[in-house]
Amino acid sequence: MAGADGDAGTAGAHATHSTSGEADPGEGGPREHGRRRFLTYLVAAPTLAVATSIGSETAAPSEAQAAVPSPPAPADILDLGDALILAGKPTSGLLVLKVDEEGTVHFRLPREEVGQGLTTAVAMLVAEEMDTPLENVRVQLDDARPELLFNQLTGGSNSIRSLYGPIRHTAAAARGRMVATAARRWDMKPEALSVRDGQVVGPGGRSASYASLATAAAGERTEELSDALTATKPESDHKLVGVPTSRIDARAIVTGQQEYTLDLDVPGAKPTMVRRPPTLNGTVKSVRNEAAVRGMPGVLDVVVVETGVAVVAETFGQALDGKEALEVSWGRGSVDDLSDDGIRKKLRAAAPPVAVPPVLTGHTDAEFDFAFVSHAPLESNSAVADVRKDSATVWSGLKSPVVAQQTIAADLGLPQDKVTVHVIQGGGSFGRRLFFDAALEAARISKKSRRPIRLMWSRIDDMRHGRMRPATHHKIRATHTLGNVISFEHSVAAVETDFRHGLGEILSATAAKLPVGGNASLAQSIFLTTVKTPYNFGATTHLLNEVQLRMPTASWRSVYSANTRGAEEIIVDEIAKKMGKDPVAFRREFLKSARQRAVLDKVAEDGEWGRKMPEGFAQGVAFHEEYKSRTACLVEIDARDPKAPRVTKAVIAVDVGRPVNPRGLEAQMLGGLTDAISTTLRAGLHIDKGLPLEGSYSQFHYARQKNSPPDVRIHVMPAEEGGEPGGAGELGVPAAVGAIANAYARATGTKPRSFPVNFDVDFDPFPR
Repeated sequence: MAGADGDAGTAGAHATHSTSGEADPGEGGPREHGRRRFLTYLVAAPTLAVATSIGSETAAPSEAQAAVPSPPAPADILDLGDALILAGKPTSGLLVLKVDEEGTVHFRLPREEVGQGLTTAVAMLVAEEMDTPLENVRVQLDDARPELLFNQLTGGSNSIRSLYGPIRHTAAAARGRMVATAARRWDMKPEALSVRDGQVVGPGGRSASYASLATAAAGERTEELSDALTATKPESDHKLVGVPTSRIDARAIVTGQQEYTLDLDVPGAKPTMVRRPPTLNGTVKSVRNEAAVRGMPGVLDVVVVETGVAVVAETFGQALDGKEALEVSWGRGSVDDLSDDGIRKKLRAAAPPVAVPPVLTGHTDAEFDFAFVSHAPLESNSAVADVRKDSATVWSGLKSPVVAQQTIAADLGLPQDKVTVHVIQGGGSFGRRLFFDAALEAARISKKSRRPIRLMWSRIDDMRHGRMRPATHHKIRATHTLGNVISFEHSVAAVETDFRHGLGEILSATAAKLPVGGNASLAQSIFLTTVKTPYNFGATTHLLNEVQLRMPTASWRSVYSANTRGAEEIIVDEIAKKMGKDPVAFRREFLKSARQRAVLDKVAEDGEWGRKMPEGFAQGVAFHEEYKSRTACLVEIDARDPKAPRVTKAVIAVDVGRPVNPRGLEAQMLGGLTDAISTTLRAGLHIDKGLPLEGSYSQFHYARQKNSPPDVRIHVMPAEEGGEPGGAGELGVPAAVGAIANAYARATGTKPRSFPVNFDVDFDPFPR
């Protein structure tokens, strides 16, 4: 990591060579990377390193037709991913790729790996374009780089969408330079050469490995590379991209070799834990027994910070003992008087009313409640911080490292360039690590304790005081007549989702904190650019009203869509039933495109939709589209005991336009299915007098192995000709929520309206 810092600094400042040209104009797709101008910068001898800069692009319209067509939703015209790509466009090409003297390709990824398989997909893109074996590519997570304005945020299912073109162009530029270097060495024209398996190959059996060319390619020589030499491969020539590939970090993860934040060997960093208040956002009034705790074995320091009282010790066991022994007088929190019932009442009162009167038409109305949900990543919040008088260094799993660096610098009173933020692979996130709570808290503790510290949140604290998906309430009305749906209204009231990380840098983060408009405006923008109904349901509207309760919330996988689209897919089944139509046939009739219908047809066929099942068993189906991708899910459920239902089979079809790693895509869909099984059937957080009751996996009922279906089939649809990758990270949840709820409804003869459907407090809560 430390070495990479220097490289980042040289990418622009020490460029010694550049070329520009037009790439292959024959490339197609909605965004014509091939028509962009790009620059390659040669940096940092003695190994080859390039960075690229790419110009503007355009979007393409989508297909739509129906008997009673719906006008395009905002998300059909410009979705959140499009907006993030446009915002990051000026710096999206500032990527750094190096080839060392062993021929190994090193790529610095300005995004976070939290288990989604991003590093593997990126390595595949680099290896493909450079025509080198995958095992010769190393992907390193980049430190916070403020120059990557709007372009270092990992969220919105956007990483592969936004990096697909820039990575390929960067790797193509490096490949072109290798070819040019070999051509000079052999006194031949570059057009006569080709690349294969990490070597440049020429006539007469000549060959030169990338290892042998790296130093010469990095020389201070100025030359212009031809368009053909730096053009990206046509997708039709891909040999690796699109092929199911196992994760490059799988062995390290399963053997314990993968380093997470607390595995780092940072000299002198001392284990630290924090005693947190008994209610959310409670404050410290006084510590009654500080001297006694300071005298406990191994305890090195006790410091008060904004979030609680920290104990620094020689071991985590001693830090835990110290924090448990603390006697603290606490101030009130932000929602001390609120429990679930009170919050639900506020949400129901805040939900905008439906407006279309069902005059002379049939109609279907419904209201839904969804509970708070913990992100519950396996790796709890953690960070290592070393704050000195005139500098600071922080290590943590961060999906928005730039705003983390900027905020920590301001909080410590240090210049931004005196704060180094290293991004460490995270053990899960699901949206949680968009916030840098642990990094900021660790920096504050380190400053006060005047020593490097390694901070770990306990599991209880992580679940009770960590971020969570807000509770929501939904009102839906559909009017229908003569076999058509005429209008479809969906009003959502939600506890405020915190977007104060902005777009990953301090400017938009500060704007999100403005008291008027601020976070609410950003929430409306994200809601409207992510939520859409994929059917031709006539006049279709979505409204969001957020209730501003000061609670530690954050985007949870699929943000608004898991609940919003999940509820809609339940209503779609109920509309179909009222019209006397089969749920699959009804969806086929009202979906807008052939590619949408293709994924639905696939699950209906492989899942044997409509097959006869025993009493207490049933099938359910649902569809979802977002971020230029679409999926359908069919499940079978055993609900003979409605209090202990189990999904026994799932069939999923997914179309992301152009899959980079189908195996990784399957894993994303399986993860989405598991999230849906959990939060639809049993997993949620109860709020009791200002604090979640759940404090462990034994209490937050996320799906276990016994809850997972023994039969799961995932179909990755063929790549779309000329298409680019759509979003996939959040795609798998909403359709699975709808399918599971619909199966449960059919099996039990009920209409589920509150989720999770089984949500008892069947445990003894830990003390506050």
